[in-house]
Amino acid sequence: MMTAAIFAVLFLFILLGLPIAVCMGFTAVIFFVVLGQADVLLMLPARMYSGTTSFTLLAIPFFILAGNLMNTGGMTQRLVHFAQCLVGHIRGGLGHVTVVTNMIMAGMSGSAVADATGTGVVLIPAMEKAGYPRAFSAALVGAASTIGPIIPPSIPFVIFGSITGTSVGRLFLGGFLPGVLMGIFLMITVAILSKRRGYRREERASRRELMISALQATPAWGAPIIIIGGILAGVFTPTEAAVAASLYALIVGMLVYGEITIADLPRILWETIQNTIQVMFIIAAAGIFGFLLIRQQVPMTLVEGLMSLTTTPWVVLLVINVILLILGCFMEAIAIMLLTIPVFMPLIARVGVDPVHFGVLLTLNLMIGLLTPPVGMCLYAVSSVSKVPLWPLAKELWPYIAALTVCLGLVTYVPGLVLWIPNLVMGVAR
Repeated sequence: MMTAAIFAVLFLFILLGLPIAVCMGFTAVIFFVVLGQADVLLMLPARMYSGTTSFTLLAIPFFILAGNLMNTGGMTQRLVHFAQCLVGHIRGGLGHVTVVTNMIMAGMSGSAVADATGTGVVLIPAMEKAGYPRAFSAALVGAASTIGPIIPPSIPFVIFGSITGTSVGRLFLGGFLPGVLMGIFLMITVAILSKRRGYRREERASRRELMISALQATPAWGAPIIIIGGILAGVFTPTEAAVAASLYALIVGMLVYGEITIADLPRILWETIQNTIQVMFIIAAAGIFGFLLIRQQVPMTLVEGLMSLTTTPWVVLLVINVILLILGCFMEAIAIMLLTIPVFMPLIARVGVDPVHFGVLLTLNLMIGLLTPPVGMCLYAVSSVSKVPLWPLAKELWPYIAALTVCLGLVTYVPGLVLWIPNLVMGVAR
């Protein structure tokens, strides 16, 4: 009964339109007072602080900074041009360019919203100029941006690893094949829609144009090499790799491409600070809410309740996916992670699901939530960039959401798609 009351109050605040961090914080404070545990309130500032100060979480502001530097420093534009030369001649050419660009960008920023904004500024006007409807262009940019946190690096993987103690390196490696699979499914969807609607092909680039575009984009490829190579070689922790990627993006943007000036740095740093504060405030508030749930033994109650219904792993994963997809319509992805991971981790341990596998399918599920109204962050980002109203944009997104949901099903029930590369490179976890 108390569990139902806690979540009822939380969703009431969400429906009232309060920021999710405020919703979680207010709910926790209210129930601590109602339950006669007001003395606990004295501990909350310390818990909020401790929840945001782990070394692993320090990677988040630097990945955000790296993404902002890449978007400002010309990396995004050159990667778009390279992708256009590579796949632009296929029917629906610029649609495929959008997907391929986001697959490449995914190896650099780790943020879906950053990728949606960065590629959207370049690609949506280009697609509209080429005759594609603006709603189609904006929807595709939003859908393709969800690849960002699956192909490493990934801010959600860093958060998951920090909470659960799972190897961030294994999570990064586990995201490769699912990220590529997402790109393939999105490109199939683009091809079907383009054929039905008669969208054009672009002219095939000559070998010379392809080589030139590849050379121009070559400096941009250094970021994922630094991040993944450094982690796998044991040179960097994920946090140190994020710092190195930021420095590399700054050097390339200022000295190689010459598109970042000293005057740009205050704006870039201020945007990074704003984005970091939003993420960290949610993490801090979720720490309070999680403390309430633990004191009321909500995670164990839910685990025991679900285990009394079924202990079959595939059914448990189905139920978890449905719950996450529903939550994704109403809550921000990081908030869902912080709320559900303490609840679900004991459950997936009981049914024998690998935590790396679960971390990747959880993140993929939440990326779909970034596209669903009324709270999808990528939905709002591309709506702002494209000036397409929210609901027409959401309507155009459904084919891509369906494709990503099929991909989620494959990742959920074929764990080898996640575990093969980590086990190959780092050995089987014991």
